[in-house]
Amino acid sequence: MATLLDAYSEAVITAAERVNPSVVNIEFQQQNRRGGSGSGFIFTPDGFILTNSHVVHGANGIEVTLSDGQRYQADKVGDDPDTDLAVVRITAPNLVPATFGDSQSIRVGQLVIAIGNPYGFQCTVTSGVISALGRSLRSQSGHLIDNVIQTDAALNPGNSGGPLVTSNGEVIGVNTAVILPAQGMCFAIAINTATFVAGRLIKDGKIRRGYIGVAGQNVPLHRRLVRSHDLPAATGILVVSIEPNSPAQRAGLREGDIIAGFADHAVADIDALHRILTDHQPGVRAPVLVLRGSDKLVLQIEPSLM
Repeated sequence: MATLLDAYSEAVITAAERVNPSVVNIEFQQQNRRGGSGSGFIFTPDGFILTNSHVVHGANGIEVTLSDGQRYQADKVGDDPDTDLAVVRITAPNLVPATFGDSQSIRVGQLVIAIGNPYGFQCTVTSGVISALGRSLRSQSGHLIDNVIQTDAALNPGNSGGPLVTSNGEVIGVNTAVILPAQGMCFAIAINTATFVAGRLIKDGKIRRGYIGVAGQNVPLHRRLVRSHDLPAATGILVVSIEPNSPAQRAGLREGDIIAGFADHAVADIDALHRILTDHQPGVRAPVLVLRGSDKLVLQIEPSLM
């Protein structure tokens, strides 16, 4: 037992020491309102920082404090309330970017470590496990965020925007929310989603995406279905719920359907669908390849502009 505890402690210590130099405290001011604080982490050597949209949205002044106590004024590059993600930037020497992992490769029960600045206590470390994958969480804009990671690693106000990391110190999520008064129900945006969103925010400052109105989770497809229907991928998106009066409902999608393709592109997972919807012009009809039981259907859907 002592050996196992030592190994657990060593894993948490190693991950924390690796990631701590990349974690920052973010303080913001909003016009006619009291300011607040949150967390973020450096992900490029030239000063780009990932955080939550709700940390910096509407801020007219942002100050970033590094792990060594140095303070810098930050510029907001862009934010996306629909995924609760934002990018800010500082100009500072010798920055240490975090290393990204692959949120598609993580498993329920896996050890994870959350690092942030709850209540202003800088670089606070908590640990736990991945409790569930593929959750849907409603953002403050009202949009359903798909492919969210649920963890029991403790999060508190001020942790928002900090990294959720694996035992080897790779970031696999952006901490975003805690369900109160429940205990041990905390959530993070998958890093694969965050990587795509951050790239678009750096390029354009915002994200313009089509909306179809489904909440879904990634699922494997039975090999028999893949072979019999000659499907382009061995995974798809299970439709968990459908928004009333949404393009998905009007197209005839149902809960329990599996989306395997969209606009003549394979849809292996939720991130792939988000990329397609970001590039697809709203208002233009597109075919959706759907599995309903053992049947393959092609429905026509017209995404609207979010």
